[in-house]
Amino acid sequence: MTAQTGTPDPSGHPVIGLDEVVHQRVRLGILAIAHEARRVEFGYLRTQLDLTAGNLSKHLSVLETAGLIDIEKGYEGKRGRTWITITPDGNAALAEEIGRLKVLIARVETTTEDR
Repeated sequence: MTAQTGTPDPSGHPVIGLDEVVHQRVRLGILAIAHEARRVEFGYLRTQLDLTAGNLSKHLSVLETAGLIDIEKGYEGKRGRTWITITPDGNAALAEEIGRLKVLIARVETTTEDR
């Protein structure tokens, strides 16, 4: 951050711009799977990410509060179901995070090649 403007310093390290909400491993996984699937069922996420229902619920709550996913509850037959859909803001946040990670990876690879 520049002291005068409070905006990110483009010459700063790439990790400075990583989003704490998105970057957390489980939440990044949720967004990535939801992006791929467009609409994903709670149980599928729980299995794929090897989480307890309570742990997954907490992460989904963080993402929903941030406006990055929508959660829809309903029924499939007689069984209650919860579906997760990534929002346009969620897609943008995921793309931004992936872009920053690519910059970080390129920087590490360049540094490694120089040694």
